[in-house]
Amino acid sequence: MTGRRILVIDDDAAMRDSLAFLLDVNGFCVETYETAIEFLDEVASGPADCIVSDIRMPGMSGLELLRKLKADHVGCPVILITGHGDVSLAVEAMKAGAVDFIEKPFQDEGLLRAINSALEAQPAKAADDAVKQQAEARLANLSSRERDVLQGLLAGKINKVIAHDLGISPRTVDVYRANLMAKTNVRSMSELMRIAITAGL
Repeated sequence: MTGRRILVIDDDAAMRDSLAFLLDVNGFCVETYETAIEFLDEVASGPADCIVSDIRMPGMSGLELLRKLKADHVGCPVILITGHGDVSLAVEAMKAGAVDFIEKPFQDEGLLRAINSALEAQPAKAADDAVKQQAEARLANLSSRERDVLQGLLAGKINKVIAHDLGISPRTVDVYRANLMAKTNVRSMSELMRIAITAGL
């Protein structure tokens, strides 16, 4: 993957420097931007292979940037970095076309894996159908109550709200969340959300 051009947008200077160093030592060409507006002013400087953007930024958010890129028919894959409390925003972003979202704090390997997956993604319809079928298969063994909890998570609801909606305790929601992750063999909530969205839930 050496030489692939990755654009990083984050208003946190330390995060920008950290990501630039990580990607640089892994052979990528990296350009960083403090804001989405600054990025849009310079995006015409050449085609990018992948965009990595924070979701919460002053001025234009990562979600707003994603919608602008989609409206402008920019086909470059977008990965969003999200804070712990932003899973509902990240789910909304994936529905809007982001290829992935990474929760802070994240491991370097997780981000590199997401970027490499985005770079290798095949947009062909047959490939999309196969990925959808794989996602559906991973959800096939869920109980109806586990699916109810998953729907709540997809809607961005916190455990307490899901518990109230379903008439169960928040502790029971925790158990169902653990079951969801075990049955689908995922390592993070973001991965579970991605599978659910891909399956069309």
